[in-house]
Amino acid sequence: MTQDDLHARAWQALMNSAPDEKSALTHRLHDDWRAGRIGVPPASPEPVQPVDDPGRPKRPELIAHTSVPRRKPNTPEGHAALLHAIAHIEFNAINLALDCVYRFRDLPADFYGGWLQVAAEEAYHFGLVCERLAALGHAYGDFPAHRGLWDMAVKTADDPLARMALVPRVLEARGLDATPPIVAGLRRIGDEATIGVLDIILRDEIVHVALGDRWFRHFCAERGLDPEPTYLALMTDFDAPWPPKPLNAEARRKAGFSEAEIIRLEGGRPRRADQSEP
Repeated sequence: MTQDDLHARAWQALMNSAPDEKSALTHRLHDDWRAGRIGVPPASPEPVQPVDDPGRPKRPELIAHTSVPRRKPNTPEGHAALLHAIAHIEFNAINLALDCVYRFRDLPADFYGGWLQVAAEEAYHFGLVCERLAALGHAYGDFPAHRGLWDMAVKTADDPLARMALVPRVLEARGLDATPPIVAGLRRIGDEATIGVLDIILRDEIVHVALGDRWFRHFCAERGLDPEPTYLALMTDFDAPWPPKPLNAEARRKAGFSEAEIIRLEGGRPRRADQSEP
């Protein structure tokens, strides 16, 4: 790979540890793609490097997700910790989108263009949330966080179908569900500025989950698989987290979830014996 190679450029941004530099590299790569200065390279036998850890700063300290305290905005510390958790999700989302561009090869140009746009929008979101965090006297890295999002990326590194199912359609879709309660809590303390940021994020995240839905169904069609039972089976096989209720049904419908899927997800995790039922 050369430095003008799409996958090499995605790798360069993915492995950069400085958040501002990572964001700048991501925006530059997306701009070059849109301007036609870079395209999909020809197939190469060069192996894809494993990414157990993408580039990230030394802080925040990463701890087990079960050890991260609950974050409620009814105290100044809880308010800042909540925004920090959102910033951490957005930072991880930059890496997740870049990894899709770097990792999965010989796919249509639309796949790469879609995930480059996601990466650029996640970088924009990260900047917006960091600005709100700074207004509270804090910065990214001030609170501990966990690496649950990236752990699922590692688990699905060998299969784009599993990646599309379990990162956009499980983990990122949980963000659609979490946004209304977070907005309600912020409204109670009068933080309308952050609510405005979350409105932007929710609008874009619906599109991001829809992109994952599109490619999940594409890969299922290529393999002759029924998407909805396949989705439930993958959630079980990979021990993916089940969405807590209430689901944001309206946002999930816009992102491509069928009514039957929403009803099934609202019904709770299926037993192994009935995971293949429609």
